[in-house]
Amino acid sequence: MGTLFYGAGRLAITFDDRVLAHLQLAVSTKLRRQETFMLNWRDNESVGDGRSAVWIGPQTDLHFKYSGSRLPEINPEWVSALVVSASTPLGLQLLDEGSLDVPPSTRNGSRRTGSAR
Repeated sequence: MGTLFYGAGRLAITFDDRVLAHLQLAVSTKLRRQETFMLNWRDNESVGDGRSAVWIGPQTDLHFKYSGSRLPEINPEWVSALVVSASTPLGLQLLDEGSLDVPPSTRNGSRRTGSAR
């Protein structure tokens, strides 16, 4: 499990390394464009089983820390879907890679992909 540290207070949000790598690419794409957005995720049961969101902009302090040393294989379609989702009023939704073939109206947001500690 990798960790995204957010803000000066270093809120620690854990994700699978593969998810974190795709998230990093989507976030960096938005920030290179000087775009701000909300990042949303479903919390892990260990931290209350709710939902969380943070505001991300060019001045946001972010640190991506991976538990593994190798870069996972990157799925460009998944990165693109994350970037597109970040441009919506709801902000970046952590879509499951497997849900890319499923129409948006039938996607289930119940998968737990992140946990804030």
